[in-house]
Amino acid sequence: MDPNMETRVNESLQQLPTTQQESTEAVSRLDIEAQRLADESSLYDYFAATGIRVDRVEPGLVVSSFKVPPRLTDRAGNFANGAIANLVDIVAHSPIYVVGQPANVSVDISISYLSTAKVHDELEITSKRLGQRGRYTGILVCLRNKVTGEIIAEGRHSMFLSKVVPKL
Repeated sequence: MDPNMETRVNESLQQLPTTQQESTEAVSRLDIEAQRLADESSLYDYFAATGIRVDRVEPGLVVSSFKVPPRLTDRAGNFANGAIANLVDIVAHSPIYVVGQPANVSVDISISYLSTAKVHDELEITSKRLGQRGRYTGILVCLRNKVTGEIIAEGRHSMFLSKVVPKL
């Protein structure tokens, strides 16, 4: 990531608003450069996906680790459900991603929230291809607390392999 962007993001995170009105005003003041598809990273990548560490890769399986950062928690200090859903969406693409191939398009995503994770909890994320029929693929994503072994969330993600490579 561009060091200037990282500095701007860190400064912005320190000034997070506390009320809905402050949140609305803060979002309207954001000055973020548009990112092109070919760029290496973006604010979204930094905010949502920073900290994912790949531990093991096998055909149809990717096992990762993730330490819950404060920026992705709710007011109670739990890993926010929206952040969990976003993480499931991001890692579900990993066991079927092929460089140079057309993008996989999400068809359906279903997530069961079974427990909570607190800030700084270390999670093991398993993303496994369940099967493929034609260009349709099913993926299972499981988020588990590394210390307790407790399942935090389990997601099923269906994807369709597009024949068209995006031109953006």
